[in-house]
Amino acid sequence: MKLHRLELEGFGPFLDVQQVDFDAFADDGIFLITGRTGAGKSSVLDGVCYALFGGVPRYDGAERRLRSDHCEPDDPTRVTLEFSADGDRWRVTRSPEFERPKRRGGGTTKEPHRALLEVLAPEGWTGVAARPVDVAAKLDEILGLTQQQFLQVILLAQNRFARFLLAKNDERLGLLRTLFGTRSFEQYATDLDERRKRAQEMLAAEGVEVATLLDEAERLAAEVHVDGHPGADVAVVDGARGVGDRLADVVRAVERAHYRVDTLARENATVDARLDAALAAEHEARSLAERQRARQAARTELADLEARSETIASARREAATAAEAEALRPALEASASARQAAAVAAERHVAAASRVHECDEDDTGDDLAPRDDALTALLARGEAALAAELSLAALDHDLVRLQAGVDGLESERQTLVGSRAEVPELLAALDQRLTELSGADVRRESALAHRDETARRLEAAREAARLLDQREQADLASLVRADDLQRAIEAWTTLLRRRLSGAAIELAHELVDGEPCAVCGAREHPRPARGTDVPVSDADLAAAEERKNAAAESDRLASDAARVARDAHTMAAALAGGESVDQLESRLAAAETALADARSDVDEADRLRVDRDRAADLDATIARRLGVLTEQLAGARQELALAQQRADALRAEVDAARGDFATVAARQHDLRTRREAVRGLLAARTALANARDAVRAADDGLDALVTASSFADRGAVAAALRSTAERRRLDTSVAEHEAALAATRQRLLDLELTLVDAGDEPVDLAPFAAEVASAREAVQSTAAAHAAARALADRLRSLAQRADAGHASIAALSDEHAVVARLADTVAGRAPNTRRMTLETFVLAAELEEIVTRANLRLEHMSAGRYRLQHTDALAARGAASGLGLEIMDAFTGQCRPPQSLSGGETFLTSLALALGLAEVVTARAGGLRLDTLFIDEGFGSLDDDTLDLAMRTLDELRQGGRTVGVISHVASMRDQLPAQLNVSATTRGPSVIRQGVAAAVG
Repeated sequence: MKLHRLELEGFGPFLDVQQVDFDAFADDGIFLITGRTGAGKSSVLDGVCYALFGGVPRYDGAERRLRSDHCEPDDPTRVTLEFSADGDRWRVTRSPEFERPKRRGGGTTKEPHRALLEVLAPEGWTGVAARPVDVAAKLDEILGLTQQQFLQVILLAQNRFARFLLAKNDERLGLLRTLFGTRSFEQYATDLDERRKRAQEMLAAEGVEVATLLDEAERLAAEVHVDGHPGADVAVVDGARGVGDRLADVVRAVERAHYRVDTLARENATVDARLDAALAAEHEARSLAERQRARQAARTELADLEARSETIASARREAATAAEAEALRPALEASASARQAAAVAAERHVAAASRVHECDEDDTGDDLAPRDDALTALLARGEAALAAELSLAALDHDLVRLQAGVDGLESERQTLVGSRAEVPELLAALDQRLTELSGADVRRESALAHRDETARRLEAAREAARLLDQREQADLASLVRADDLQRAIEAWTTLLRRRLSGAAIELAHELVDGEPCAVCGAREHPRPARGTDVPVSDADLAAAEERKNAAAESDRLASDAARVARDAHTMAAALAGGESVDQLESRLAAAETALADARSDVDEADRLRVDRDRAADLDATIARRLGVLTEQLAGARQELALAQQRADALRAEVDAARGDFATVAARQHDLRTRREAVRGLLAARTALANARDAVRAADDGLDALVTASSFADRGAVAAALRSTAERRRLDTSVAEHEAALAATRQRLLDLELTLVDAGDEPVDLAPFAAEVASAREAVQSTAAAHAAARALADRLRSLAQRADAGHASIAALSDEHAVVARLADTVAGRAPNTRRMTLETFVLAAELEEIVTRANLRLEHMSAGRYRLQHTDALAARGAASGLGLEIMDAFTGQCRPPQSLSGGETFLTSLALALGLAEVVTARAGGLRLDTLFIDEGFGSLDDDTLDLAMRTLDELRQGGRTVGVISHVASMRDQLPAQLNVSATTRGPSVIRQGVAAAVG
C-alpha cells in the first residue's frame, strides 16, 4: 500500500483546501512533518486515518470534533486520499456528520456522514461505492488491515507504540488479541468449560439413575420375600453399602423370583389337568342328556304325524279332482272368452250407431252404403275450393307485407328530409372539438418518453433492491471465508511452532552433561527443552499449508464475488437516480395515467376526423337516397294495388264454397267426420255377427267334454279347478308328510337302540358343572399368580440389567469427565497448568516471541548491541495472568530488567524497534501486504545525538525498496538532516496551512 495525495478542507485546524503530495517525497524516501505545537501536524495523520477508516482514535470516535472550529455554517468538511493497492489507484472521499443551519426556517439540521470510493480507470475516475457502509466494506477488502492493525503497522501515533512495551500482561493481551484475532481461542476455553460442566452433570445424573434403579429393585426384592420365600435372606437397604453389594443382592433376588415362577408353573400344569378331566366328564353327561331329550322329542313328533293322517288323505283326494278338472280348463276358458268378445262387439255397434245419429239426426242408418258414396262425392268437389282458400290466406299475408313496405319507405323518406337539415350544425361541432384536441400527438410522445424513462429507472431500483440482498450475502460469505483463512493460518502456524519445538526437544535428548552442545557449544545444559506433544511430520505441515492455501483461494474468490456484487448494486442504484422503489412506482403510475389520457385524446381526434369526413359526404348521400326512395315507393304502391285485385277474386270463390261454415276447411272436416261415422257403423255390424257365431261354437264344444267327464255340469268343473300354486301346495304337503313320518320312525328306532340301558330318568348335570367351575377357578387363580410372578421376575431382571449397565457407564463417564476437566482447567490456565497461561495467551506468546525476534534485529543496532528484548512466561505476582511478559537483557550487566527501568530515550528506541517488529509480523499475518508508506509521530526529542544518529540510520534502512517514511518531530537536528519537509503553520486568522518542500524554521 502506498499513499499518493491527501486533501483536507474544513477538517481539524484546516479551513481552506490543503494538499499533501506524498509522491513528491518518493526520491528522498523520508520526510519530516514539522511545525509549532498545536499547528496541526498530527491532524495530517488524522486525515489519513479518517479517510481510510471513518474515525480518528485519539478523539475516541467523537466525529463531531473532526469538523474545523473555523468553519462557517455553510462551509464544507471533506477529506480526500489517493492511494495504491493491489495494482490499482484508489481515491476515497469522506465528509463527517455535522450540524448545519436549515435552508428554510430557523434551527439546524444534521448533515449525514458521506463517503465515496473511486478507482482510476483508462476513461478516468470511476465510482465503486457511494455509501459509507459500502465504502468501508470495499476498503476492508483492499487494505487487508483493521484500523487497529493500521495504527500499529503504518501510522505509529504519539506514545502508542510505547504503550505496548510498558503495558501489563492483561493490557498486552488485549492489544495482541485485537491485532491477531485470537478471541476464538478464548471461545475454545469457554466451550471446553461448558463441556466439563455437562460431563459432570451427566455423571451425577447417571449416578442418580443407578441409585433409583437399585431402590426400585430392592423394593421388588422385598415383595419376592413376602410372597414367595419367607425364610430367605433379604438385604437391608443401607446408604453406606456399595453399589456392587447392592447389585449382588438384587441378582440373588432375581434368582429367587425365577424359582418362584417355575414352582407356580408346575402348579398351573396340575390344575390344568384337573380342568381337562372335569370338562370331559361334563361333556359325556351332557351328550347322554341330549340323546334322552332327542328320544322324547321323536316320540312326540311321531304321534303328531300319525294324528294328521286323515287330513293328508283329504288333501290327496282334492289334488286328484283338481287334476281331472284341469283337462277341461281350455274349453271352459274358450267359452268365457267368446261370450266376452260378443259383449264387446255389441257395445261397439251401439256406440257406432250413436255417432252416426249425432252427425246427422235425419239419417236412420238403415241404408248406409249409398250414404257413404254421396259423402265421398261432396268431399271431392270441396278440394278445389280448399286450394283457393289457402291461396287467399297467402295473398292476404302479402298484402300486409306490401303495405308495411310502402309505410317504411315513406317513413325513411321523411327521416332523411329531417336529417339533411342537421348536417351544417354537426360539422360546426366537430370542427370546434378538433381545435380543442390539437397537439395531442405531441403530448402522447412526450408522455410515452417520460413513462419509458420512469419504467427504466424503476427496473433499476428494483434490481438495486434485489442486488442489495446479494451484496449483503456476498459480504457475509467474504467475512466467513476470511475467518476460515485466519483459522487455517493459525493452525498452520501452530503446527510450525510445534515442529520447531519438537526439533528443540530432539536436540535436548541428545545432550550429555560435560559434552558440548551441537548448537551453542556450551558444556552445561541447565534447562534442556522438554515436551510430550506428538511430533509434527512433514505431511502434517504440508496438509496444513494446503488447507491454508485453499482457504486463501476461497477468501479471494469470496472477496471478488463481494466486490462484483457491490459494483453491480452501485451501478443499479446509480441508474435508479437515487430514488426508492416506492417513489418510482408512484411516479410510474402518474406517468401511465398521463400517457393513457394523451392516447385517449389522440384516438378521439382520429375518430372525430373520420366523423367529419362522413358528415361532409352526408348531404349528397341523403339526396341520392331520396331519389332512390321515390322510385321504390311508386313501384311498391303499384304492386300493392295488383295484389288487392287478386285477393278480391279468390275471396268471392271461397265464400261460395264454404256455405254456412266459417271456412272451406271446416265444411270439408264436417263431411269427412260424417263419412267416417257411417263406415264405422258398417264395420261394427259385421263384427257383432261374427262374435255371436263364435259363442255358439264354443258352448257346443264345452258341453260335449263335460258330458264325457265325471263332473255333473259346468259348475262342478269350475268348482274343482285349483290354481297351479294350490295344486303344488297340496302335492308338497302330502309328500312331506310321508317323508317326515318315515324319517321320524327311523330316528326313534335308532335312539331306542342306543338308550336301552339308560332308562327314561333324565341325567343330573349339576355335579358335573360344579366340578368344572371349581377346576376353572383353580386354573385362573394359579395362572394369575404365575403371571404376576413372571412379571415381577422380568421387571426385577430388567432393573438389575439397567443398573449394571448404568454402573458400567458411570465408570466410563468418570474417566471422560476426568480427561475433559483436566483439559478445560489446563486451557483456562487453572491447575494443573503451573504457568497459569490460557490457550489464547499461549498462542499469542508464540506471536510475541516472533515479534521480539524481529524487534531485536533493530534494537541491537540502535542500542549498539547493549539491549535485547526477551519474552518471559514467568508467573506473575499475586496470581495475576502470565505468559506475555517482556524484559530487557542488558549486555553490560548480564542481567534482565523490566522495561520500566529504561530511560526516556531508551524507552523510545526500544518501543520503536518493538513497533517495527510488530508491524512486520502483523503485515505477514495479513497475507504479506506490502507497506510502501510509514509514519512515526514524535518521540525523537528524548534521544541524545549519538542515539538519534542510530535511530536515523534505522529509519534510513526502512526506506529501502521504495518505501516512504514520514516523521513528526520538533528536533532541530532532524530538520537539518531531512531536507524534504511538510511544514504546518497557523495563520494570523487562526486556521492552519500546509506548505510542502519548505524547510522553514519552527521558531
